[in-house]
Amino acid sequence: MNRLRVLKLGWEFPPLINGGLGVACLGLARALAKHVDLTVLVPKSSRDEAPEDFNLLGVNHLTVKDLEPAEASYRYESFAQVRQVPVSLDPYECGEFGGLGEVISTAHVVEPGKEAAFSETTQRQLESFRTGELYGSDLGSKVVEFSKIAAKMAMLETFDVIHAHDWMTFLAGVEVKKATGKPLVVHVHALQYDRAGADARGWIYEIEKYGMEQADCVVPVSHYTGLIISSYYGIEAAKIRPVHNGAHPVEVFTLKKKFPEKLVLFLGRLTSQKGPEFFLETASRVIAKNPNVRFVVAGTGDKLRPLIESGAFRGLGGHFHFTGFLDKDKVNDLLSMTDVYCMPSVSEPFGLSALEAAQFGIPAVISKQSGVAEVLKGALKADFWDVELMAKHINDLLSDDELRERVVEQAKHDIAASTWDAAGAKVFDIYREVAS
Repeated sequence: MNRLRVLKLGWEFPPLINGGLGVACLGLARALAKHVDLTVLVPKSSRDEAPEDFNLLGVNHLTVKDLEPAEASYRYESFAQVRQVPVSLDPYECGEFGGLGEVISTAHVVEPGKEAAFSETTQRQLESFRTGELYGSDLGSKVVEFSKIAAKMAMLETFDVIHAHDWMTFLAGVEVKKATGKPLVVHVHALQYDRAGADARGWIYEIEKYGMEQADCVVPVSHYTGLIISSYYGIEAAKIRPVHNGAHPVEVFTLKKKFPEKLVLFLGRLTSQKGPEFFLETASRVIAKNPNVRFVVAGTGDKLRPLIESGAFRGLGGHFHFTGFLDKDKVNDLLSMTDVYCMPSVSEPFGLSALEAAQFGIPAVISKQSGVAEVLKGALKADFWDVELMAKHINDLLSDDELRERVVEQAKHDIAASTWDAAGAKVFDIYREVAS
């Protein structure tokens, strides 16, 4: 039996960007390459670290000549339902991590079936991917142009399935499907709902909804996100197939803290979605019963300054450390000395950092509004707003050795099954289903 050929569309990819979206795409790509012939197309890739097991193409390396064979037969249709409006895009909310502040972009309109004047501006568009920032002020335009380039590239490749990751590539996925007639799988790592709440609407929401409607199968990273997709986006439940993320194995080690107190860690972007304010409220209640605890907030975002000011105003500054952004090695150093991991996210499609903490044998207290709560069965859970219960869970883990050991042992079993190979096998089954 011939191996399936898959065209995967991603937006970021290590080592150029090591955000959660890129790390997930890489982990899944390596797992899928064991089952299929895989080509990954992204806006930017590094030629210095080309993978051996799949083909990685970066738009930043393409030339006008590469696309010329597809010019004559290409017709651009995907933006038929999108109107031209200025939109405010916060890049902190575009990928799972990373961003440069608020920017303004524009949604473009191309009429159905109308020839796109792409060949006249190909050189300029390719140049923008070589020199510009992926999450810069022209993010909206890049999303549009990537969809055009992807469709042209797809007409020069032979494949059986299209796989698009997150809203930035959904238009590209739809356009490739229209250009080639191949089935489309869209992978949902995060939603506008998670970033802006149940009333979220606007350009990004419409692209998410449009992409999922046009897809043959929708793959959210959790059942939690799958319910949001069916409830708030109106996508039929029959084509929603959740697949949990995996975690890369790490070499676990232990470092000695420079202070005697216990350490409770918050790790992630400091945005409303991640619930840092609830972490502060939880910490105040922990300290009231156990003052021998320090809290570390690792990450950056628009809530950093208000969080520092609020903690100082309430007299908690002596118990808090704010590290700012940390690279992976520094994160692992911090995990190696952490006693309890706390993730009070308001809406978390998955929450890979909780798995990473579990790898270090750290018991977790996590919000019920997260996908990783489905995986870490033994973790102590609470609603994100229930800071009293969060605080009780933390104090219990710090004082009850038997409870702590039970939670850690269960987590070992849970993460043993949470691999990218397991995720890849499930996605491969989806490929075979939509391609049949």
